[in-house]
Amino acid sequence: MKTAEDLVIEKNRPILCVLSELTILETIKVMTEHDVGAVYVKENDKIVGRWTERHLTRNMMTKNFDVKVTKIKEVMHTNLYSVPHNASIYSLLDNFIGNRVRRLLVKKDDEYIGYLYVFDIMRNILNTKNQELKELNAIVSWEYFKRWGH
Repeated sequence: MKTAEDLVIEKNRPILCVLSELTILETIKVMTEHDVGAVYVKENDKIVGRWTERHLTRNMMTKNFDVKVTKIKEVMHTNLYSVPHNASIYSLLDNFIGNRVRRLLVKKDDEYIGYLYVFDIMRNILNTKNQELKELNAIVSWEYFKRWGH
């Protein structure tokens, strides 16, 4: 069974980070350039937060919110969820469901080596089940039944 690290390697996508001093507008430009819905926020070379399109919609309802002036560090989500690099698929599922999150950072040797999105796990599970089904179909094929009685 694959681990969180295996999935990060397969995904082959670095953690997209912005500096905490960027404005919301600058952050949105970075997200648009990379076609992503979320970024992690770095301060002093350390990931300290996360900000998503969803946060933007909520931030917009806040009084005095201005995308040209408000810094990402003022509105970022600081409660980061992570899993160890050797976490199993089922452990990842437990974390996604139990914490009600869509993204998990993957940690190895006290460093984040990547992140996983809930759909990365779903894709892996579906691909695994599809492969298992193909293997079972190969074993229990029409040819198998034709040979069964002989």
